[in-house]
Amino acid sequence: MRSLRTRMLAAFVGLLAVATLGSVLIARQVLESRLAEQGSAELHREVDKLRKTAAGVDPATGRPFGDDVRRLFEVHFAANTWADGQAALSFVGGEPFLRSPTYDPVYRLDRDAALLARWQEVPAPRQGSAETPAGRVDYLAVPVKQGEEVLGSFVVAHFRAADQGVVRDANTAIIAVGLAVLLVGTLLAWRMADGVLRPVGAVTAAARGISESDLTRRIEVGGRDEIAAMATTFNAMLDRLEQAFASQRRFLDDAGHELRTPITIVRGHLELLEDDPREREETLALVLDEIDRMSRMVDELILLAKAGRPDFLQRAPVDVAALTDELLGKAAALGEREWVLDGQGQGVIVADRQRLTEAMMQLAENAAAHTQQGQEIGIGSALGAGVARFWVRDTGDGVAPEDQEAIFERFERRGPRSPEGGFGLGLSIVRAIAEAHGGRATVESELAQGATFSIEVALDDMERPGGSPWHGY
Repeated sequence: MRSLRTRMLAAFVGLLAVATLGSVLIARQVLESRLAEQGSAELHREVDKLRKTAAGVDPATGRPFGDDVRRLFEVHFAANTWADGQAALSFVGGEPFLRSPTYDPVYRLDRDAALLARWQEVPAPRQGSAETPAGRVDYLAVPVKQGEEVLGSFVVAHFRAADQGVVRDANTAIIAVGLAVLLVGTLLAWRMADGVLRPVGAVTAAARGISESDLTRRIEVGGRDEIAAMATTFNAMLDRLEQAFASQRRFLDDAGHELRTPITIVRGHLELLEDDPREREETLALVLDEIDRMSRMVDELILLAKAGRPDFLQRAPVDVAALTDELLGKAAALGEREWVLDGQGQGVIVADRQRLTEAMMQLAENAAAHTQQGQEIGIGSALGAGVARFWVRDTGDGVAPEDQEAIFERFERRGPRSPEGGFGLGLSIVRAIAEAHGGRATVESELAQGATFSIEVALDDMERPGGSPWHGY
């Protein structure tokens, strides 16, 4: 859990750090670009100042400057104020004339031979930049003309190093803010990760606290997010596990109880067995009978255990009418009763013929066990409403309303319909076969008025026949 929290925090902090670094770099680039634009604008303003001076008059004589370019430069350089980081040069006749004092202690542009070669003769305005020992310099060089005659040139330059202090201060402020955001974001991310993972921790704690004897623990669910959905799913899984364990425990308890009786009988008779041949023969018959009962019980338990497996059914096309006739013929051998056909569904379904026969024979055997010789037992089938329905109707004792659900449970033997000598698994097998076919097993009955046991087979996943409407019973 800590590892997941750490990974989440590391990912968040990493993204935030990258975003902060990116912001610093972008801010630096934008700031430098803006400063470069401002520097260029300042260069053009200085040139405009020179033009205004040239358009005026000499303050000493009151007359225009005319072609006296030297006097023009003297007046302009004396009257002008230069901004920090600026330097200006003037050229007359291709030779340096006057320069501004700005940045002279740092670097003398008038001593840079390469730059002087560019600026000595400027027939047209020229703007550019150059690398110097004092850093990059942006410059604007313009000619000073009288008509078409070039009298000299004026160069104004801006050292970018003068802006580095502003850039540094801005970067320092941005980094400080970024670190503060990173720190606050880290703390918030830790709290958020703790809040997000707290339900996961609750799931883990609940899982650790679960044991075979205690499956009652649940997770409190709050909200409607993915974590809440996970907790709800986990609780649902615990519900299913609790039901499965309870069913398994009850099943094993009942099976152990049912097997204990025949085992006790066998052991008791074997322990009391004497040398009398007749007694030996009787004991052997009794032991074999009990072993047969246990074998039947084990077979029934195995059948119930297989009911949930995908290969429990072997589906194939089944003619409902033909199967109904076959069931009636087989049931007639179960006892001297008045076996009648209640109805036949017309159509073909996809089902497991053997399993359906097994379930119906169980119902028929049950009906024969609870009726007397000559009493009527009906067998029928019908198609409709998305299901195929098979039933066995008898005129026996009936089933009490409070027992009609319970009799399909394993090892349930209650009321007048309780099977004598059985284990209470027959109707459970019937229900398992019906549910494996996507249907259900039901009973309709009133005491002393007989009962009708039905098996419904869902047709949703099968070839739906045209089918006939329900046939009553």
